[in-house]
Amino acid sequence: MASLKSLAKDTAIYGLSSIVGRFLNYLLVPLYTAKLSAESGGYGVITNVYAYTALILVILTYGMETTLFRYSNKDGENADTVFSTALKSVSFTSLTFIALVLVFISPLSAIMGYAEHPAYIWTMAVTVAVDAVHCILFARLRYEKRPVKFAALKLFFIILNISLNIFFFVVVPEFTDRSTDVGYAFYINLACSMIVTFCFAKEIKTALGVKFDGALLRRMLSYGWPILVLGIAGILNQTADKILFPYIYDAGNANEQLGIYGAASKIAMIMAMITQAFRYAYEPFVFGKAKDKDGDSREVYAKAMKYFIIFTLMAFLLVSGYMGILRHIIGRDYWSGLRVVPVVMVAEIMMGIYFNLSFWYKLIDKTIWGAWFSGIGCAVLVATNIIFVPVYGYMACAWAGVAGYGVAMTLSYLVGQRHYPIRYPLGEIAFYVLLAAALFAGITVSNDKLPLAAAIGTNTLLVALFAFVVVKRDFPLSSLPVVGKYFRDKK
Repeated sequence: MASLKSLAKDTAIYGLSSIVGRFLNYLLVPLYTAKLSAESGGYGVITNVYAYTALILVILTYGMETTLFRYSNKDGENADTVFSTALKSVSFTSLTFIALVLVFISPLSAIMGYAEHPAYIWTMAVTVAVDAVHCILFARLRYEKRPVKFAALKLFFIILNISLNIFFFVVVPEFTDRSTDVGYAFYINLACSMIVTFCFAKEIKTALGVKFDGALLRRMLSYGWPILVLGIAGILNQTADKILFPYIYDAGNANEQLGIYGAASKIAMIMAMITQAFRYAYEPFVFGKAKDKDGDSREVYAKAMKYFIIFTLMAFLLVSGYMGILRHIIGRDYWSGLRVVPVVMVAEIMMGIYFNLSFWYKLIDKTIWGAWFSGIGCAVLVATNIIFVPVYGYMACAWAGVAGYGVAMTLSYLVGQRHYPIRYPLGEIAFYVLLAAALFAGITVSNDKLPLAAAIGTNTLLVALFAFVVVKRDFPLSSLPVVGKYFRDKK
């Protein structure tokens, strides 16, 4: 139980930076959707370009984050050497990537549909290369269990980014040419990434002071390449729709529709916040737990899965219940896309469960399984997009995510129970899923039939009912700090 408390504490710190950071980042959504109308397609450009960068970031890190945790915790390996080797390798490949983009910038921009704006492409190429190096540096902080510095740097980047965006778009808008507003978003992102690099001076100095180990790198690459395939497939599950949409949606307003879908999906990203916070804490926790060789490790993993699902379901109900308020995050002419929000949140929950399930093959060094699962899930997602987007538009993108993650999640569970069986409390999990589904149905009716104030009041009661059941069954008040003493004394 102490292990779970430690996991919860780290998740809370990572979650604070993630949730607060994402919330602050949401300030950019109303800013961009106010400055760039849906009809202009400007936000569609931002959505499309950032989808490419998310994919490239996975390629440029090629599984080194997870590999760093695995080898830093391996007997006989020196953690500093592992870190130094990973950082130098990723830095070299990132610099090579920048050089290639600059050499082929003209044809590359034309293929991506930005022949008139090559600066968009090279700016984001440099940014994603710098971010790839940051991934290894942030992973080092996670390995060293330094969530405070991790959170501080993440928040510093976000606050700096928002401040510069507000400055250029609101305070001194005369500096921004209306034809290049989208470009300013990319230039600001690059500047912020470069500034944050200087905050890692201590970690970079440590890496430079340790010799690069080529033999170690070969072992790490052997372990990590299936994770790269897994990561590519995984990120494609999140971004393929946004990359493919301009090519397969033939109604003539692809950027407008993509912008609406991208803006509305931002509201669903509360799931991504929770999943990301959990991942930051859970990955080093699992590998450290495996190194300790505790007899109760599998039981702890099973409980962690249940609690993860409970809290994501709670978040799902909260977002759905307060949609009448949250919709104001985006401009009014983007509201037509709000129907995708529950579907995208379901896909994010499935992605989180899939991530949670993925540790069985990482712990037994059979990461090839992850490549197969994610690859199959990605194929399902891409096929669903190609077949249905021309007919149903961006709603098909949302359901394609559910299909892709659902397939990958199911395969990982079924195969994992044969190779690394964990007794997950399926009955308890099913109970909470069914309860959340019933309450969501009530919330949907409330949102459709009642005035806003009445709907908010009704939905609050429905969410409170879910919370009451959770506390009654799994989080008795007597077990809580401070207030728990009162309830224990009453007994």
